[in-house]
Amino acid sequence: MKILIVEDERRLGQFIKKGLTEQSYTATWVPSCKEARDALCETGYDAIILDLGLPDGDGLDLLREWRRSGFNEPVLILSARDAVEDRIKGLDVGADDYLAKPFSLEELLARVRSLLRRQSGAKETVLSHRAIRMDLLARTVTAGGQAIELTSREFALLEVFLQNAGRILPRTLICEKIWESHYDIDTNLLDVYMSKLRGKFELDPAKPLFKTIRGVGYQMMP
Repeated sequence: MKILIVEDERRLGQFIKKGLTEQSYTATWVPSCKEARDALCETGYDAIILDLGLPDGDGLDLLREWRRSGFNEPVLILSARDAVEDRIKGLDVGADDYLAKPFSLEELLARVRSLLRRQSGAKETVLSHRAIRMDLLARTVTAGGQAIELTSREFALLEVFLQNAGRILPRTLICEKIWESHYDIDTNLLDVYMSKLRGKFELDPAKPLFKTIRGVGYQMMP
Protein backbone atom coordinates (compact mmCIF):
# COMPACT_ATOMS: atom_id res chain seq x y z
CA MET A 1 0.00 0.00 0.00
CA LYS A 2 1.35 3.41 -1.02
CA ILE A 3 0.71 6.39 1.23
CA LEU A 4 1.54 10.04 0.55
CA ILE A 5 2.33 12.27 3.53
CA VAL A 6 1.88 16.02 2.93
CA GLU A 7 3.39 17.76 5.97
CA ASP A 8 5.56 20.90 5.98
CA GLU A 9 7.35 20.12 9.25
CA ARG A 10 10.31 17.97 8.26
CA ARG A 11 10.79 16.14 11.57
CA LEU A 12 7.12 15.25 11.83
CA GLY A 13 6.92 14.19 8.20
CA GLN A 14 9.94 11.91 8.57
CA PHE A 15 8.57 10.55 11.85
CA ILE A 16 5.27 9.56 10.22
CA LYS A 17 7.09 8.12 7.20
CA LYS A 18 9.28 5.98 9.47
CA GLY A 19 6.23 4.74 11.42
CA LEU A 20 4.40 3.76 8.24
CA THR A 21 7.46 2.12 6.69
CA GLU A 22 7.93 -0.01 9.81
CA GLN A 23 4.37 -1.26 9.25
CA SER A 24 5.31 -2.32 5.69
CA TYR A 25 3.62 0.61 3.90
CA THR A 26 5.39 2.39 1.05
CA ALA A 27 5.44 5.97 2.31
CA THR A 28 6.42 9.17 0.50
CA TRP A 29 6.80 12.49 2.31
CA VAL A 30 6.48 15.92 0.65
CA PRO A 31 6.39 19.35 2.37
CA SER A 32 4.29 21.49 0.02
CA CYS A 33 1.21 21.68 -2.21
CA LYS A 34 3.34 21.82 -5.35
CA GLU A 35 5.30 18.70 -4.47
CA ALA A 36 2.08 16.91 -3.47
CA ARG A 37 0.58 17.67 -6.91
CA ASP A 38 3.76 16.47 -8.62
CA ALA A 39 3.83 13.27 -6.55
CA LEU A 40 0.22 12.46 -7.40
CA CYS A 41 0.89 13.04 -11.11
CA GLU A 42 3.87 10.70 -11.08
CA THR A 43 2.17 7.71 -9.46
CA GLY A 44 -0.97 6.56 -7.66
CA TYR A 45 -1.48 6.37 -3.90
CA ASP A 46 -3.86 4.29 -1.80
CA ALA A 47 -4.26 7.01 0.84
CA ILE A 48 -3.05 10.50 1.73
CA ILE A 49 -2.20 12.02 5.11
CA LEU A 50 -2.69 15.78 4.66
CA ASP A 51 -1.63 18.73 6.78
CA LEU A 52 -3.60 21.94 6.25
CA GLY A 53 -1.07 24.66 6.99
CA LEU A 54 1.33 24.31 4.07
CA PRO A 55 3.90 26.93 2.99
CA ASP A 56 2.45 27.46 -0.50
CA GLY A 57 -1.27 27.04 0.10
CA ASP A 58 -4.06 25.62 2.24
CA GLY A 59 -4.51 21.86 2.42
CA LEU A 60 -8.29 22.27 2.15
CA ASP A 61 -7.92 23.93 -1.25
CA LEU A 62 -5.64 21.10 -2.33
CA LEU A 63 -8.20 18.53 -1.17
CA ARG A 64 -10.99 20.31 -3.08
CA GLU A 65 -8.82 20.25 -6.18
CA TRP A 66 -8.16 16.51 -5.82
CA ARG A 67 -11.82 15.65 -5.32
CA ARG A 68 -12.84 17.73 -8.34
CA SER A 69 -10.25 15.94 -10.49
CA GLY A 70 -11.65 12.53 -9.52
CA PHE A 71 -9.19 11.39 -6.84
CA ASN A 72 -11.39 9.17 -4.66
CA GLU A 73 -8.85 7.45 -2.43
CA PRO A 74 -9.08 8.13 1.34
CA VAL A 75 -7.60 11.33 2.77
CA LEU A 76 -6.81 11.74 6.47
CA ILE A 77 -6.39 15.35 7.58
CA LEU A 78 -3.73 15.81 10.23
CA SER A 79 -3.88 19.36 11.59
CA ALA A 80 -3.35 21.60 14.59
CA ARG A 81 -6.75 23.15 13.78
CA ASP A 82 -8.77 21.15 16.28
CA ALA A 83 -11.97 23.14 16.72
CA VAL A 84 -15.22 21.32 15.95
CA GLU A 85 -15.97 23.69 13.04
CA ASP A 86 -12.52 22.93 11.53
CA ARG A 87 -13.23 19.19 11.64
CA ILE A 88 -16.67 19.65 10.10
CA LYS A 89 -15.24 21.84 7.32
CA GLY A 90 -12.52 19.31 6.54
CA LEU A 91 -14.99 16.42 6.33
CA ASP A 92 -17.40 18.48 4.23
CA VAL A 93 -14.66 19.34 1.74
CA GLY A 94 -13.97 15.64 1.18
CA ALA A 95 -11.71 14.27 3.92
CA ASP A 96 -12.45 10.74 5.13
CA ASP A 97 -11.07 11.29 8.63
CA TYR A 98 -9.62 14.10 10.76
CA LEU A 99 -6.96 13.76 13.46
CA ALA A 100 -5.84 16.75 15.52
CA LYS A 101 -2.23 17.45 16.53
CA PRO A 102 -0.64 16.46 18.83
CA PHE A 103 -1.48 12.83 18.19
CA SER A 104 -0.41 9.32 19.02
CA LEU A 105 1.39 7.42 16.25
CA GLU A 106 -0.52 4.28 17.28
CA GLU A 107 -3.82 6.08 16.75
CA LEU A 108 -2.68 7.44 13.39
CA LEU A 109 -1.70 3.95 12.22
CA ALA A 110 -5.03 2.54 13.44
CA ARG A 111 -6.96 5.19 11.53
CA VAL A 112 -4.93 4.53 8.37
CA ARG A 113 -5.68 0.80 8.67
CA SER A 114 -9.37 1.56 9.14
CA LEU A 115 -9.49 3.83 6.07
CA LEU A 116 -7.74 1.27 3.89
CA ARG A 117 -10.05 -1.53 5.06
CA ARG A 118 -13.07 0.63 4.34
CA GLN A 119 -11.73 1.53 0.90
CA SER A 120 -11.01 -2.09 0.07
CA GLY A 121 -14.47 -3.21 1.13
CA ALA A 122 -16.16 -0.43 -0.83
CA LYS A 123 -14.57 -1.24 -4.19
CA GLU A 124 -17.12 -1.83 -6.88
CA THR A 125 -17.34 -5.12 -8.75
CA VAL A 126 -19.05 -3.53 -11.74
CA LEU A 127 -17.59 -0.46 -13.46
CA SER A 128 -19.48 1.54 -16.05
CA HIS A 129 -18.95 4.60 -18.21
CA ARG A 130 -21.08 5.78 -21.11
CA ALA A 131 -22.30 2.52 -22.71
CA ILE A 132 -19.39 0.44 -21.37
CA ARG A 133 -19.99 -2.04 -18.55
CA MET A 134 -17.19 -4.08 -16.94
CA ASP A 135 -17.89 -6.92 -14.52
CA LEU A 136 -14.72 -7.46 -12.50
CA LEU A 137 -15.87 -10.77 -11.04
CA ALA A 138 -17.11 -12.35 -14.27
CA ARG A 139 -14.25 -10.71 -16.22
CA THR A 140 -16.63 -9.58 -18.95
CA VAL A 141 -17.04 -6.30 -20.84
CA THR A 142 -20.00 -5.05 -22.86
CA ALA A 143 -20.49 -1.89 -24.92
CA GLY A 144 -24.06 -0.97 -25.76
CA GLY A 145 -25.10 -4.42 -24.59
CA GLN A 146 -22.72 -6.17 -26.99
CA ALA A 147 -19.96 -8.40 -25.58
CA ILE A 148 -16.43 -7.14 -26.31
CA GLU A 149 -13.53 -9.60 -26.34
CA LEU A 150 -10.43 -8.28 -24.58
CA THR A 151 -7.04 -9.75 -23.82
CA SER A 152 -5.99 -9.74 -20.15
CA ARG A 153 -3.78 -6.70 -20.76
CA GLU A 154 -6.54 -4.82 -22.57
CA PHE A 155 -8.94 -5.66 -19.74
CA ALA A 156 -6.46 -4.33 -17.14
CA LEU A 157 -5.90 -1.16 -19.14
CA LEU A 158 -9.61 -0.48 -19.56
CA GLU A 159 -10.16 -1.11 -15.84
CA VAL A 160 -7.62 1.60 -14.96
CA PHE A 161 -9.48 4.11 -17.12
CA LEU A 162 -12.93 3.13 -15.84
CA GLN A 163 -11.72 3.59 -12.26
CA ASN A 164 -10.38 7.04 -13.17
CA ALA A 165 -12.83 8.32 -15.79
CA GLY A 166 -12.25 12.02 -16.45
CA ARG A 167 -8.81 12.08 -14.81
CA ILE A 168 -5.65 12.75 -16.80
CA LEU A 169 -3.46 9.71 -16.20
CA PRO A 170 0.32 9.96 -16.71
CA ARG A 171 1.84 7.28 -18.94
CA THR A 172 4.09 6.02 -16.13
CA LEU A 173 1.14 5.60 -13.75
CA ILE A 174 -0.84 3.61 -16.33
CA CYS A 175 2.14 1.36 -17.07
CA GLU A 176 2.81 0.72 -13.39
CA LYS A 177 -0.75 -0.53 -12.98
CA ILE A 178 -0.92 -2.87 -15.99
CA TRP A 179 2.62 -4.23 -16.15
CA GLU A 180 3.62 -6.59 -13.35
CA SER A 181 7.24 -5.49 -13.17
CA HIS A 182 8.91 -2.11 -13.56
CA TYR A 183 11.38 -3.86 -15.84
CA ASP A 184 8.57 -4.81 -18.22
CA ILE A 185 7.31 -1.27 -18.65
CA ASP A 186 7.41 -0.07 -22.23
CA THR A 187 5.53 3.19 -22.78
CA ASN A 188 5.69 2.71 -26.56
CA LEU A 189 3.81 -0.57 -26.10
CA LEU A 190 1.17 1.40 -24.21
CA ASP A 191 0.39 3.30 -27.42
CA VAL A 192 -0.21 -0.02 -29.19
CA TYR A 193 -2.72 -1.12 -26.55
CA MET A 194 -4.43 2.28 -26.60
CA SER A 195 -4.85 1.91 -30.35
CA LYS A 196 -6.47 -1.50 -29.81
CA LEU A 197 -8.91 -0.12 -27.22
CA ARG A 198 -9.83 2.76 -29.50
CA GLY A 199 -10.49 0.30 -32.31
CA LYS A 200 -12.91 -1.67 -30.12
CA PHE A 201 -14.73 1.16 -28.36
CA GLU A 202 -14.47 4.33 -30.46
CA LEU A 203 -16.98 3.36 -33.13
CA ASP A 204 -18.20 6.94 -33.63
CA PRO A 205 -15.34 9.33 -34.62
CA ALA A 206 -17.46 12.25 -33.42
CA LYS A 207 -17.52 10.84 -29.89
CA PRO A 208 -13.94 9.91 -28.94
CA LEU A 209 -13.59 7.90 -25.73
CA PHE A 210 -9.90 8.55 -25.12
CA LYS A 211 -7.92 11.77 -25.39
CA THR A 212 -4.15 11.86 -25.82
CA ILE A 213 -2.54 14.49 -23.58
CA ARG A 214 0.75 15.26 -25.30
CA GLY A 215 3.79 14.83 -23.09
CA VAL A 216 1.66 13.52 -20.22
CA GLY A 217 -0.59 10.55 -20.92
CA TYR A 218 -4.24 9.77 -21.62
CA GLN A 219 -7.71 10.71 -20.39
CA MET A 220 -11.01 8.81 -20.63
CA MET A 221 -13.43 11.49 -21.74
CA PRO A 222 -16.50 12.19 -19.55
